[in-house]
Amino acid sequence: MPSTKAHSILVLCDPFTAPAYTPRVRFLCDFLTQQGWNVDLFTERYEPISFAHEYPIHEITVYQNHHLAEWIIKSAWSLLTDWRNRYFSRQVRKAIGEKHYDLVLCCTFSTFPLRAALDIAREQHIPLHVDLRDVDEQVPGAQYQHHRQWWLRPFRAWYRNVNIARRNCVIRQADSLSSVSPWHIDFLQRYNQNVHLIYNGFDEKQFYWSEIKNEPFLISYIGKIYEFQDIHCIEEAIREIGKDDIILNRQHGGIPTDKVGDAIRRSSIMLVLTNKAAKGMMTTKFYEALGCEKPVLCYPDDNGVLSATIRQTNAGIATDDKDAIKTFILDKYAEWKKNGFTHQAVDQEGKKQFTRQYQAKQFEQILLKLIHEKQ
Repeated sequence: MPSTKAHSILVLCDPFTAPAYTPRVRFLCDFLTQQGWNVDLFTERYEPISFAHEYPIHEITVYQNHHLAEWIIKSAWSLLTDWRNRYFSRQVRKAIGEKHYDLVLCCTFSTFPLRAALDIAREQHIPLHVDLRDVDEQVPGAQYQHHRQWWLRPFRAWYRNVNIARRNCVIRQADSLSSVSPWHIDFLQRYNQNVHLIYNGFDEKQFYWSEIKNEPFLISYIGKIYEFQDIHCIEEAIREIGKDDIILNRQHGGIPTDKVGDAIRRSSIMLVLTNKAAKGMMTTKFYEALGCEKPVLCYPDDNGVLSATIRQTNAGIATDDKDAIKTFILDKYAEWKKNGFTHQAVDQEGKKQFTRQYQAKQFEQILLKLIHEKQ
């Protein structure tokens, strides 16, 4: 049932990027709109937005021409003065004018646009909830920034430390926080005690089990591989098994968002890469494979929340051992040879808590509580 009062919420988030376009915040905004909330979303203009949405999305242009010189100047100035966040904050405040909201929600994987969220919440005397999908400290050596040009790499540590300080300044003042794993909750509680666990997950309308016979036997990895992830052991295991119809299928981009579920259902094993030094990594790739009930092969065993969740849901295995990898592949290969497909008998009750639908309801309850406490 929709909320009895039409609450107004201002959502600020980092730029939408292909192929997934930040499904966590998109699904939440869709859900809140369906529940009768008035949602205004502001983000930085980055790529053309191709997904359908019933709530208004306001894009603010930060980089006018996308020339290298402009990017260098504005990036350097942002590092020194937080210009990007300050500029975005001014533009959002100008755009909303006298409009009043009941709450500000900031969803991000970094520091942008935390400053704007805090500025507006203070000005309107309304609660601020910050949802952090990632924190810089969870991976070694700021390696989420591996895509940056080589000449920027010596500045990683400085860039990382500046962002962490700016992030901490805001989250200490937020009314509440949420994040994606038990490790993140424990970590963030050193800055703010009001932290909620809301896992990442999958859309049950898109990621579901269906019997699809496939050929050849595909071990699929969908998405980018970061510097702190290593696929070589999997490649060696497949090479040593030596069967021509076992194929490692690496897909980096190029799959429309609404086709990812089909790509998973056509696969025989879904590969998830992690790193023992990375903390609290609960990758969306795992949840989507869980939703489609396809066997998960996680390498290496992170000895943390991801491998524990794989065991609890009976989603597959997490291991460092090449022989165990080969045994798992051959076991699923025999199942595929017999049936023409693979199916993982996941724990159905455990699976339910990782749906986007379940998590959107968690978000709504937290936001309603904040609004009522402020009234």
